[in-house]
Parts: sequence; structure tokens; C-alpha cells
Amino acid sequence: MRTARGSTAAALATAAVLASTAGAPVPHHHPSTTRLYVAPWGDDHGPGTLDHPFATPARAQRAVRALAPRTASDVTVNLRGGTYRLTAPLRLTTADSGRHGHRVVYQAYGYGTAHQEPVTLSGGRTVTGWRPDPGRPGVWRADVGALETRQLYVDGGRAPRAALGAPLPGKVKLTATGYTTTSRTPLSWHHPADLEVVYRYDYVEGRCGVAAVSARAAGRTAITMDQPCWRMAGALYGADALARTHDVENAPEFLTRAGSWYLDRSRPAHHTLLYRPRPGEDMTRTQVVAPVLQTLLSGTGGSASHPLHDLTLRGLTFAHATWLAPNEPAGFAAAWSMYMRPGKGGDIIARTVPGNVAFRYTDRVTLTGDRFTHLGAQGLSLTADNSHTTVTGNVFTDISDGGIALGVLPPATHGTSRGNRVTDNWIHHVGAEYRAASGIWNSATEDTLVAHNQVDHVPYTGILSGPSEDLRGLTRRNRILGNRVFATNRLLADGGGIYLRGDQGPSYADGALVARNAVTDSPQGVWNVGIYTDDSSNRVTVRDNVVHDYVASIGGCSENWGGRPVRNIRYAGNYWDDKVPTWLARRPYPGAWPPAPDCGDPQHLHFTHNTLLTPATPCAALPSCTAIATSAGPRPPYRRALGLR
Repeated sequence: MRTARGSTAAALATAAVLASTAGAPVPHHHPSTTRLYVAPWGDDHGPGTLDHPFATPARAQRAVRALAPRTASDVTVNLRGGTYRLTAPLRLTTADSGRHGHRVVYQAYGYGTAHQEPVTLSGGRTVTGWRPDPGRPGVWRADVGALETRQLYVDGGRAPRAALGAPLPGKVKLTATGYTTTSRTPLSWHHPADLEVVYRYDYVEGRCGVAAVSARAAGRTAITMDQPCWRMAGALYGADALARTHDVENAPEFLTRAGSWYLDRSRPAHHTLLYRPRPGEDMTRTQVVAPVLQTLLSGTGGSASHPLHDLTLRGLTFAHATWLAPNEPAGFAAAWSMYMRPGKGGDIIARTVPGNVAFRYTDRVTLTGDRFTHLGAQGLSLTADNSHTTVTGNVFTDISDGGIALGVLPPATHGTSRGNRVTDNWIHHVGAEYRAASGIWNSATEDTLVAHNQVDHVPYTGILSGPSEDLRGLTRRNRILGNRVFATNRLLADGGGIYLRGDQGPSYADGALVARNAVTDSPQGVWNVGIYTDDSSNRVTVRDNVVHDYVASIGGCSENWGGRPVRNIRYAGNYWDDKVPTWLARRPYPGAWPPAPDCGDPQHLHFTHNTLLTPATPCAALPSCTAIATSAGPRPPYRRALGLR
């Protein structure tokens, strides 16, 4: 057991990297800044001044494009407080870039002051005209025209879709096209084409739609599943997993839980929304918002050599967007934040769940002090040669998939993503619908800094660093520093607090550094790892971290088959309880490393000056351990702005 730090030089180097990110954003008002104004009560035919503001961000965008090429200052668009209900995505291109060393800024009015006004860019539609449903006591209905959505928000909270709350009923048998069951109950489910069967096991959760339900001989019921989802799910999950259905969603017969809803689409362009109110809800006064847009804001350059650049978004809330791809016959056969689609020649192609706010081919974009919430896909995605983006001091919560995804993401297999900084954000309660999501997913990037974020209360992994498949040569010098991660893997196993995979660089100097993080308090499940070096992790330094109360503190599956072992991992100066699950034999060195036939021996692990935490010697009893734990997560100026104690 070690009681004093033995790596002063290394600690100073880490501190220097962290210090380079210090300081909360301070509003900068240069006297020469050109200012435009937008307000919900404005007029798009006006001049866009403080006294006569525009009414829509789209009108301000047109004004910025006219000003930017000839301006000698920053151009700042100030949005007055209120909700801007977008009828189309706000699409930014190279024409929206800052010019001549200046920036284009979209911000909440009063940003960075005590008088900052709350601004929401919403892709939702308010649902009104509620009345009791004559055929279902306790259920209310509203006519919504051609509305398509997969989410609903009632008085600011996410309402669950109507669900059976149980696997398929009866004695279920797998068939080539779906299932048969001894239960006749599915025959009573109206609109079977709306049904979705949910699969959940280990590190995946997916769903496939139902094509038909029909009666068969001998009292059996046949459930025919959508194609190609059924074929792809079988290839991805295997027959055993498909046989263990988790739930069935989206039928009016399932409207038994208060607060649940169902969208009846049986009459084209004349859809009806059904909702069972919670106790005390008055549907004549309750606010109901249905997301309509799938993209709220996109920023797309022309190419890697002609990016959208020098843009800032600050103090804005992005809310109420859906994502409709799982409604397709290909469904949501998924793993991580990827979903499958058929390719040429019978291949299955992985795609990444898109961001409701998405950037491609960009450089020097800044998002700070923003809030991403009530979203139906990924919160924010940064892909396709996205570099020098700063994501700082934002909140990501109540999002169907993950919070932030950046880098070379499926189906892309090449590209350059470098110099991005994801710091001092709070990501929590994401993966609300697609559970196998990560709070932050950094894939195949260079010189990325993921520092001082807090990630908590997520169904799967906190921070994932590495591509889904080996993309050698694209990853180097990434830093995961000073993050606070806890309450991960609340639903799915085989993930972790900080999860690395793949080749992280050609040497330790150019590999990944995981330092001064506090990864704790996630003991549930049969297998989750605090700092998880999995698959073919290579060239990783794990230094000066605090890890405890996971099923396993460190470890991973060394995929020695195919020449993909875990190798060249250095562990120095860490504090951990070195937990190993009861079903796994302990090795003569720290960590949980599953054996053959599925995994093999990791190679070239190095352990120096690590401290074992015990009930008699917890982290709180060691000042140097306590210092790491208390300094992890967003720094004080950001904590206050994020609403953290």
C-alpha cells in the first residue's frame, strides 16, 4: 500500500494540461461588435435593432450573411427571452462563418450576466383540443393531423409510450419470420403494424416492428416481424437474445399506465393522439408538446478544406426534436449508439444515431453555456473532419440516445478530427429511449481533450473513447482528465465509467492519457468496469485516478484472437479497491481480466505505486486520494452555472 504520491513530474504535467482549460466563459463586448436582435414579439420586416428586433433566427441569419463578408468586427445575434418554435431546421453553412479573424455569435440576450434571458429553440408543436375518448374511460384524445413523433412531453417531462411492461405473453417459440405463442392476447391488439418488440441484454438494446398478427392452428398466434429488421437483429443479437423479448410497446390496449400515450396513425393525415392523464392533470390546462423536427440546428461546411468556421452558440436551449428512423421497416437493430441498415450484397452497414444538433466539416466552433434537453436522438454530434471545436459548460439531459458524439463515426472509416475540447459539461439522464448509449463518445480523433465533465445516471457507459471497429492510425494523443463519473450501467452491463478500446496511438507519448478522474458508485449488474480497457486497447496510461464501487475497478477482455490483444497499459499512482466479480478468478496482478475461450491474457501491463482502498483505508482517509476526488468534475465557476452544488 502506498501513502504518498510518487510521480511529482507526471502530476505537474497533468496539472499543466488541466490549467490550459481553466476559467469560465466571460462575456466579451467589444465596442466595435455589430449587434442584431431577435425577439418572439419582433417583426422580420424590421431592422433587427434592440427596439425593433427580428422575429425569427432565420431572418437574423440572412442579415448576418449580408454583413459578415464586409464587417470589421464580430457579429452578435442577441435572442431575447422566450421560445422560438422552429418550422424548419436552422441550417448553417460556410456562408455563416466569421470572417477576417472575427466570429459570428448567436447568444441569449444578456449572456454571462445576472440578467441573461432564457432562450429555447424548439422543434416541437403544442397539442391542444383535448377531449375524453369515448371508447376508453380515463383516456383523452386530440386530433393532430399528419403528426409523426416518437416522443411526447407533458408539463415539461418525458411521457412514456404505452407499453405492455412485460415480454410477449404465453409460451413463445422463435420462427424464421418472428414468433408463435400459445397466448391469444396479441390477436386483441389493434393496429399491430404500430407495435415494437424491445430486446435488452448485456450491452445492447434494440427494437423491431411487427408486420402482422394472425391466428394459427392448435390455438397458437403468429407474430410476423418487420423485415429487414428481423434479419439484421438475428445476425447482430443471435437467436437466444431474440427469444428473450423484454417488452412490447405502442398499442392503444397498453394505455393502462397513467402518463402514457399512443399515436393512432390508422387514418392517413388524420392521426389521433391518446393520453392517460396522471392524477391531478387537467388536460384543458396541461401543456403537451410533441417534437416534430428531427434536426434543430445543423452546421455543415463544404468540405474539410472549406469548413464552416468561427461560430459561437451560447446560452441557448435546444429542445423538442424527434428521430423517426426506428419507425422504418429496418427498425432499430442496434448496439452502442449505432443502428443497422442493409447494404449492398446482403451486407449490414452500421450508422450512428444522428445529433439533433449536428456539425460536419467545421473548424473553430464554440458551444458554451447551452442546454440540450427533450431530444429524440443524440444531443450533439461533431463529425466529418470537425476540428478545434470547444464544447464547454453545457448541460445534456433527457435525451433519447447519448449526449455528445464526435470523431470518425460509422459508417465513416476515415477522416481527421483533431484539437477538440469537451470540458466542464454535465451529462446526466441520457439514453432515455435507446439505452446502449454513452454520455460522451469520442471515436478516432487526435489531440482531443475530455476534461472536468460530470457524467452520471446513465443506463450504459459514461465516457467511451475509441471506434466501434479498428480504425488504426486515426487515434492519438487523446486526454481524459479530471472527470467525475458515477451511477453508470444502471440498466445495461458490459460497459463502464471510462471505456477505452482500440489502438490509441503509436507510443505511450502519443497514446491515451486517463488521469485524475474519479470513477465511483456503480456496483450494480454482473459486469461493469470503472476504467475499462477492452478489446484491442493499446498504448494507454492510467494515472492518478480514483476508482471504487464498480463490479470491477479495472480490466477488460483481451481479444487475442485475430491479433487484437489488450496490451501496453500503464497503471501508476491510482487509488482503487481492485474489485473483481465473484464469477471471475483473480489474476496475480490487479484487475478483472476474463480468460479463454472468449478472452485471453493481456500483454505488457505495468503497475507502479498504486494504492489499494479498503474499508479500513477508504479514499476519505487519504488526503491525496481525497484531493483527486474533490477536484474531479466541473470546476467551481462552471459548477455554479450548471446548477451543481
